Amino acid sequence: MAEPARPRVSVALGTHNGATYLREQLESILAQTHPVGEIVLSDDASRDGTVELAERVIEEHRATDAATPSLVALRNPVALGVTANFEQALVAASGDVVALSDQDDVWHPDRVERGLAALARRPGAEVAAAEARLVDDGGAPLGRTLFETLGIDEALRRRLESDAAFDELLKRNVVTGATMMVARSLVQRASPFPASWVHDEWLAVVASVGGGLAIVADPVIDYRQHGGNQIGVTRLGPGGKVARLREPRTDRNARLLARAQDLADRLPGIAGDDARVAASVRSKLAHELVRRQLPARRLRRIGPVWREWRTGAYGRYGLGAQDVLRDLVQPV
Repeated sequence: MAEPARPRVSVALGTHNGATYLREQLESILAQTHPVGEIVLSDDASRDGTVELAERVIEEHRATDAATPSLVALRNPVALGVTANFEQALVAASGDVVALSDQDDVWHPDRVERGLAALARRPGAEVAAAEARLVDDGGAPLGRTLFETLGIDEALRRRLESDAAFDELLKRNVVTGATMMVARSLVQRASPFPASWVHDEWLAVVASVGGGLAIVADPVIDYRQHGGNQIGVTRLGPGGKVARLREPRTDRNARLLARAQDLADRLPGIAGDDARVAASVRSKLAHELVRRQLPARRLRRIGPVWREWRTGAYGRYGLGAQDVLRDLVQPV
């Protein structure tokens, strides 16, 4: 009996002035135990020779390995921004599965193989999201992992691999694009990506109302943290948490409301008019509208915040007591 065909894997690589670390990342992609068939590089108006460097690395590799993947380079003369740039790469990718790649990380040799195994373990799953080792700009380990920093424990991992994933992702995003592999069919269902959402968040929530998610519990990349990250990961100490409470709330709550509006407009149709999904996104939109309309004076916020807390909405659609405190004390 013939073995099933191995999935063809594309890489969607978003770049912006990424020449400093790009060679190391590309070499790690080219060294995968499950080879990739194509690298789609979408470059957001780089001025440091990023695209030319990528072309050089691929040609150097092809000189010794005829099976080197093709490189498709998409050049944006004007920067699109992170979400639109990655969307462009994802839509252009032709593989059965697309591995997302930042420009400054390093993949472990079995990153692709482990992601494919996770997807196979959960038939129908549309996203494989993985753990990562956090490293500094020189590649030295920082002594913690991505899941530790985000507070993703075993119980939450199990929920993300179950029907509860949608409920968890309504509260906050816990899926990081640099570790994700996605089915091309998911990209097609999720497009176009709403501007209010980051690409990885949107793909994850769309997958949660479709085929679901699979989690790789071990690190499969070194996730580089440095001063130039367009999107990174941080763990706030006590001082940082206090400082956050002093930040103005107006812009943040406007962003949350815009995201909730796009979710309510788009997700029910994607989910096939599932009544539970439709009701949940409407309720989340109503919750964010209450938060957006809270009075400027703190004392006048106590009543509406208390009433909203009693409905359970702060726990269903956010971080519970943490968001209550922010709504009570943050300045306008």
